[in-house]
Amino acid sequence: MKKIINDPANVVAESLRGLAAAHADVLRVEYDPDVVIRADAPVAGKVAVISGGGSGHEPLHGGFVGHGMLAAAVPGAVFTSPTPDAVQAAVTATTGEAGALLIVKNYTGDVLNFETAAELAAAEGLEVRSVVIDDDVAVKDSTYTAGRRGVGGTVLLEKITGAAAERGDSLDAVTALAQKVIGQVRSIGVALTAPTVPHAGTPSFDLEENEIEFGIGIHGEPGRERLPAEPADALVSRMVDAVVSDLPFAAGDRVLLFTNSMGGTPLVELYLAHGIAERLLADRGIVVERRLVGPYITSLEMQGMSLTLLKLDDELTELWDAPVNTAALRWGL
Repeated sequence: MKKIINDPANVVAESLRGLAAAHADVLRVEYDPDVVIRADAPVAGKVAVISGGGSGHEPLHGGFVGHGMLAAAVPGAVFTSPTPDAVQAAVTATTGEAGALLIVKNYTGDVLNFETAAELAAAEGLEVRSVVIDDDVAVKDSTYTAGRRGVGGTVLLEKITGAAAERGDSLDAVTALAQKVIGQVRSIGVALTAPTVPHAGTPSFDLEENEIEFGIGIHGEPGRERLPAEPADALVSRMVDAVVSDLPFAAGDRVLLFTNSMGGTPLVELYLAHGIAERLLADRGIVVERRLVGPYITSLEMQGMSLTLLKLDDELTELWDAPVNTAALRWGL
């Protein structure tokens, strides 16, 4: 294993110190338990949108803390859910009378720990709601889940609900909007190589040189099938087919297309794939109105990519376009 680390046990804490040093204008970090918090939190009169999960998916979630997005993010150990006390600390630090919305990816540990934290916060007199995102179309059940996994759609959900909270929407309204996004977003991923968790020291799974894992999860969970490697045109077509057929998306739909690197795929390949996806969607009469391309929800150094489609309307488009100022997404300010 070759990584730019010191002690594997300290990777997350040391990374958080670097995050705090690099982006003190938008966030601060509290330790033991570890929580990434918006620099000006708590923001009076506004819903606190909070998310989190295992580390190793950066910039998710800490990179999305700031104006117009998350009030706080709770990082666990690499590929490990954060503990309930850490989630509770995030809620306590950012939540006022407007309440908090917890965005939870559908992994068993995340769901249980965020649910426990919500109960603890409620005992403190705080109003807390939770939503669970499960946008992965690849498999119904997986290594860490009952039901579909929460993947790339999480980024879009955090941006849109964060914008709604920033404009002053009520907790009921932000929660309803979150459910709307969850109902209209779908994703699929593919892996060319496996990630290596620092404390494990070996790849999470084995792939032959000529193999890909289609439908991979963001922790390296098995996908739909293992296939021979194929040219980008064929691979992206397979991915678009899987996503479009699931909602289903139809001719005339307005969408946001999110083409994501799993960490090790370079932008030259990612933009190539994005261009293919745009063409394939246009051929179906699906209108790509907004785009996001880059490594925004990763799996350490895994080579691979994911495609996410969100069905848009005027409100969702307005909220996507709204100003945001975080470590990983910045526009309009």
